[in-house]
Amino acid sequence: MTNYGLVVPTYQPILDAGRTAPELVETAVEAERLGLDSVWVGDTLARAPIDALTILGAFAARTSRVTLGTASLLPALRNPILTANQLLGIDLLSGGRLTVAVGAGFTGRSEPEFAFAGVPWARRRARLDDIVALWRAAWSGASSFHGPVLDYDSLPVFPAPSRPGGPPVWLAAHTPAALERAGRRYDGWLPYPPDPADYVSGLATIRSSAVRPVTPALFATVLIEDDAERGRVLLEEYCRRNYGMPPEFVQRIQMQVTGTVAEVAAQLRAYDGVEHVLLRVASTEPKVFDEQLPRLAELAEHLRGQR
Repeated sequence: MTNYGLVVPTYQPILDAGRTAPELVETAVEAERLGLDSVWVGDTLARAPIDALTILGAFAARTSRVTLGTASLLPALRNPILTANQLLGIDLLSGGRLTVAVGAGFTGRSEPEFAFAGVPWARRRARLDDIVALWRAAWSGASSFHGPVLDYDSLPVFPAPSRPGGPPVWLAAHTPAALERAGRRYDGWLPYPPDPADYVSGLATIRSSAVRPVTPALFATVLIEDDAERGRVLLEEYCRRNYGMPPEFVQRIQMQVTGTVAEVAAQLRAYDGVEHVLLRVASTEPKVFDEQLPRLAELAEHLRGQR
């Protein structure tokens, strides 16, 4: 059965519009009450949001059922040993409900973030893979780690995680090289391709080389709107406010859809093979977001009924 989750907006635009950090925690609680399966937060140093791991700890304390996740975390911006410990803490606080989607950054946008953290942009994908391997080694009780980028003669002794080997780690990427790495090194795949055919072919590539089970997920930016013109205008406004770019450019890169519940559901169903859909509301306005949340729950119920 496909799961449906909410991406909770923790970035500066919605905070500037009046949303508070405690209200974001209540959003996660409400998503669980409405029957959604998961709640997710992003991570960046550009227009920095509330820290992803901090707010997930708050979600862990206030929810009891939903999966908690990052969509996606940029591990290179953080000390890898301390991050392993932080993720383990959330894993234990939530009773094993954590999933960690990770990325290596987006060319043309993420270079300043790496500069802020004092991390070289070169070899960023190898660094990401090494960090994830280091986490798994630490969570499994290894005493040292020696990888292509990271080298530790000794590792701290951490408590045992909720699941052997620690939380599942998904790769948020869609390049040809990422497809090969996802099947060999990661527990899940989280892209946002605008063309369902690219998703289907990408998943086939992953499965052809996978050495472990890989959860196929999808990051979808949606706006449930019965008025087609209003939906188009709001989606254009979102692209310009959130990315500073017109929708024609953004929608060549990522999956975005507006329409009635039935229309949005039809487009999501075209992504054959998806097991977990992450729904991001295409708005930075608290009022619009609050109106959309129950409609996303309605969308999830509609999709469940169609499967």
